[in-house]
Amino acid sequence: MYIPFDKIDFNARIWIYQASRELTQQEADAITETLKAALDGWAAHNKPLLSSGKVFYNRFIVIAVDESHELPSGCSIDKTTHWLQEIGQQLGVDFFDRSVAYLDATKKVRTLSINEVKQAIADEQITPSTTVFDNLVSTKAQWMNRWKVPADRTWLKRYFKQQTA
Repeated sequence: MYIPFDKIDFNARIWIYQASRELTQQEADAITETLKAALDGWAAHNKPLLSSGKVFYNRFIVIAVDESHELPSGCSIDKTTHWLQEIGQQLGVDFFDRSVAYLDATKKVRTLSINEVKQAIADEQITPSTTVFDNLVSTKAQWMNRWKVPADRTWLKRYFKQQTA
C-alpha cells in the first residue's frame, strides 16, 4: 500500500538509490508515478507492505517501508532492486552509483568517484563543512537527521586530518 512519503512512520526502513546523473524533471515525475504504482502493489508473502517512495534532488530515489505494519521479505526487497534496474535501463541511468555525492557552493548535487575524493579535498572542492549525502542511513528518522551532513562528520574526516597534518 503506497502512502505519501511525509506520512510514512519515522521508524520506517529506507533504501536510497543514487542516480549516476541528474534526472530531468520529466524523468523524476515518471519515476514517481512508476514507484507509486509499483509500491501500491508491493507485498511480502502476499501481505501488502505499507510503503512510500520519492525522488529527491532529481538524483536520489528513497524507498521506505513501515516494518511495524509488515516486514519485507528478501524477495520483496529484491523487487525494488529489479524495479530500479529496469527504470535505469529505460532511462540510461545507473541507480547503483557508489560515488560520493555532495552539495557544491550553489547547492547543486555533484558526485566524485572514490578515487577523486582525496584530490577534491586537497583542492578544497570539498571542505570539512561541505554537505555530503550518507546513503547508508537505514530509517526515515536517520534520513531526516543524518542523510545530509558536513563532510567532517563522515568517513571523509580521515582525509581532513591528513590534510592538516
